[in-house]
Amino acid sequence: MGKVEGGMKCVKYLLFVFNFIFWLMGSLVLAVGLWLRLDPKTVSLLDGGPETFFIGVYIIIAAGGLVMLVGFFGCYGAVRESQCLLGLFFTCLLVIFGAEVAAGVFGFFNKDQITGEIKEFYDKTANNATVNSYHVNLNCCDSTSLCQNVGSNQTCHEAIEEFFNSKLFIVSYVGIGIAGVMIIGMIFSMVLCCAIRNSREVL
Repeated sequence: MGKVEGGMKCVKYLLFVFNFIFWLMGSLVLAVGLWLRLDPKTVSLLDGGPETFFIGVYIIIAAGGLVMLVGFFGCYGAVRESQCLLGLFFTCLLVIFGAEVAAGVFGFFNKDQITGEIKEFYDKTANNATVNSYHVNLNCCDSTSLCQNVGSNQTCHEAIEEFFNSKLFIVSYVGIGIAGVMIIGMIFSMVLCCAIRNSREVL
């Protein structure tokens, strides 16, 4: 079996280092996704409400888990100089790239719809515990007679928009940011895969 030499060895080790960092990034993305999904404040505000917000979060969680798995394949494929594993790595990166971009675009372009649904849920809910949860967690109030202990003049509609927009920007930035990093990984894997194929054809 032919081994890559010269400059391609550098690409091989760069790809290995990249994939180790990539694996760490996958862990971070997964952690961010789980935090967004399990954050007690967010869960309490959306209990029984619209699930639209969590769609982007679910994509982030799935992509983070896949990134960790794919990072392992990439490391092993680079060390073994396996065209099969590098090809699988490239294909998986392409799929995850699409998912991450989708999550980022979804969060960015649907933030108004999502916050609108949450405002509507807040306006229509007849559950005093849910209303109180918004008052306490967002430090907001729409009626001084209902929430005298809230030390803020901010309306709950303003607080909802501010809170969930900040979360959606996290989804967008994480999704689009890691998608950009994936492009580098795909380029490295293609270059190394071509080098391995050429070295074997020479032999």
